[in-house]
Amino acid sequence: MSQTAAIVELTVADEPDAWRAAGFAVEGDTAQVGAIALRFVGRDVASKGVRNWTWSDLPGDGPVDGLRTATRGSEYATPAAHPNGSTIIDHVVVVTPNLERTVPAFEARGLEVRRVRHTDQYGPAFRQVFFRGGETIIELIGPDVAAAGDDRDAHFYGLAFTVADLDATAAVLGAHLGSIKDAVQEGRRIATLRHLDLAISVPVAFMSA
Repeated sequence: MSQTAAIVELTVADEPDAWRAAGFAVEGDTAQVGAIALRFVGRDVASKGVRNWTWSDLPGDGPVDGLRTATRGSEYATPAAHPNGSTIIDHVVVVTPNLERTVPAFEARGLEVRRVRHTDQYGPAFRQVFFRGGETIIELIGPDVAAAGDDRDAHFYGLAFTVADLDATAAVLGAHLGSIKDAVQEGRRIATLRHLDLAISVPVAFMSA
């Protein structure tokens, strides 16, 4: 992969005020979290969640296994200070019904598999395949064995944010944040935003550094 290829923007079909209520500093329709801009384009019945991503210096063009993908040159953006303490987007979660199709589609755009984790502790066996997208990680999740006839595209699922102080984040968000627990990553903690209560269509988690 090109050393400079990085996610620089995620387009989200939510109202900006919903994310302000979750403790993000939103200027106009955009919240700058680390090197990645979250651009909010509003909700309607047919559109919700992360709609597309924009990369700098990503080889090729067009969608990545159905994920709407744009490219542009790299440019510096000043990170915002967020009341909820978010500093970067820790990882972007993508779900696929067929890893054997989606992983090669990522690799065809110059993205390299960094790690694979296999688990069956939550039911049917699945894999997490990790890629690097600049300062953030892409966590691609799919079943070990694709279901016959399931030809759905890969799709964006959720976002996890690294925060400076998770206890301070909990104090800011109050009842909108679930309980803090140990994360899978050793030494880190995580809590899940009750996103639907805030009219946010993207599952969101906050993690300690």
